[in-house]
Amino acid sequence: MKRLIIFLTFSLLPLFSMAEPANTESPYYGTGLCKYPLYKCLTVQSGQSWDKLFPDETQRDLVQRLNRTYNPLWPGKVIAVPQNLDGVTLFDLSPFELKIDPSPDKQIIVDQEKLAWAAYDQQGQLVKWGPISSGRDKCSDSNNSCRTLTGIFKVFSKENEKCRSNAFPAGKGGASMPYCMFFHKGFALHGSEDIPGYRASHGCVRMFTDDAKWLNHEFVTISDKENNFTGTIVIVRPLLSPDVYKKLNKGL
Repeated sequence: MKRLIIFLTFSLLPLFSMAEPANTESPYYGTGLCKYPLYKCLTVQSGQSWDKLFPDETQRDLVQRLNRTYNPLWPGKVIAVPQNLDGVTLFDLSPFELKIDPSPDKQIIVDQEKLAWAAYDQQGQLVKWGPISSGRDKCSDSNNSCRTLTGIFKVFSKENEKCRSNAFPAGKGGASMPYCMFFHKGFALHGSEDIPGYRASHGCVRMFTDDAKWLNHEFVTISDKENNFTGTIVIVRPLLSPDVYKKLNKGL
């Protein structure tokens, strides 16, 4: 049954998103958007920053979400910008469907190819979405795989801004995991100041810290005895194989 649900969920990809990037030249998500006419791309010059390039806070947030990063910029960094930035909204740029089938529980969908998460209410309406950085292929402190576990889960625990990892970095205390929301053993959604625009985590799902705070405080319901183990569902979609990705990019 779980395999069927995963297949159905994974197959519900909006057509707009299917064109989003398979970029073999750069690991950064935003760079892969440069080949599409909906976007223009600019190369960051010396002295430029997010604030200087996009003084309007709303527009800056949209461009950061589009590029799946709010990390500091550097000279030579290429970022994608909507052609009609003045007229787009968060939902216009959504890589997810605005409406899915209703569910008894709220859902968070994590798509590792789109480097994004989506929050859906019980009516199946998209409430909010944002960037993620999921587990890298190989751990930075060992030869082990650090890929994020895929499947269907429920949030069973959450903590505040003081949440820290008890496993990473190895032998160096614990990395900050503000507003962590655990969905399987030590795997969690949590805020991070390092969302680089590619998969870089130790296995958890990193997101903008304000997004993690919103999910933690405003959206997520813990699954426990008091609610008969209902609660917010977390669906982590698997990574596509290279062959499948090529076919999607060719429109097949």
